Amino acid sequence: MPSRKESTVSSQAEEQQEQHQNEDIINQIEEESLFYTEIDDLQTHGIGVADITKLKTAGVCTVKGVQMMTKKALLKIKGLSETKVDKIKEAAIKIQGPGFVTAREIAAQREKVVKISTGSKQLNTLLGGGIQTMSITEVFGEYRTAYIDTEGTFRPDRIISIADRFGVDPDIVLDNIVVARAWNSDQQMDLICELAAHFADQRGSYRLLVIDSIISLFRCDYSGRGELADRQQKLNQMLSRLTKISEEYNIAVFLTNQVSSDPGAGMTFVADPKKPVGGHILAHASSTRIYLRKGRGDERVAKLYDSPDMPESEASYCINSGGIVDITI
Repeated sequence: MPSRKESTVSSQAEEQQEQHQNEDIINQIEEESLFYTEIDDLQTHGIGVADITKLKTAGVCTVKGVQMMTKKALLKIKGLSETKVDKIKEAAIKIQGPGFVTAREIAAQREKVVKISTGSKQLNTLLGGGIQTMSITEVFGEYRTAYIDTEGTFRPDRIISIADRFGVDPDIVLDNIVVARAWNSDQQMDLICELAAHFADQRGSYRLLVIDSIISLFRCDYSGRGELADRQQKLNQMLSRLTKISEEYNIAVFLTNQVSSDPGAGMTFVADPKKPVGGHILAHASSTRIYLRKGRGDERVAKLYDSPDMPESEASYCINSGGIVDITI
């Protein structure tokens, strides 16, 4: 059995290795060409500066963003007529090229996916290397099981502790995190649109977007079965916007979710009668879904609930002042 001194040295070496990996990711981002085509390129195809400004104001800041929006949605932007929208759409198609591409081209695009470390080797292995960009990752469970507080309270001192663990300047880390508090679901959607413009302005500097939690404000704003259809429609629109942002800017979208008791679970002998809130809409939007639960003592267990490329499995971890770490026996 290794001594405490040997374990400490090993832990420090692992953290230094992870720090170097994160530095390599930053260098890779800086060396890569811009991931998206800027909306200003529409000028080369006869779209005026005034119309491009209107698109930016509406949160459409890339050519791909134009393609992602329906004609109906673009017509809602003040000052854009049907003729102008048709011309903008045509210009976007000319710049982006054909809608169909080969699987080889998709594979080349997937090579740009960035995997963000969780801080735990076991959890990283469960996720195939970490939290992936170009997709939505959802975690759900009871309170006190997740690293991110599902009550929606951001605490800078936690970020400082994590920065200290990896030997990173806390002030630089805090400057690289932008935080906004949403008080209702409409404001939450407005903030997401605002972030899209911010990502475009920063030209690929951001890689992670955390929403904590995705569903809580919807549960407050829409109550009862009578408003359930409206709630799910609004939630679907928000998730669609997040999916577009993740692919448009090569961003990892990380959502926390809540759970509710399933009254019918007892009839089917389900061991854990809890299920994530949000229904099929949230289930289909999330590429990766992780169920978090409390283990023995300080242990936390993450179960891979759904994934497009990883098998169902579990990983144990714990939380200390430096964030998520592996369980030490």
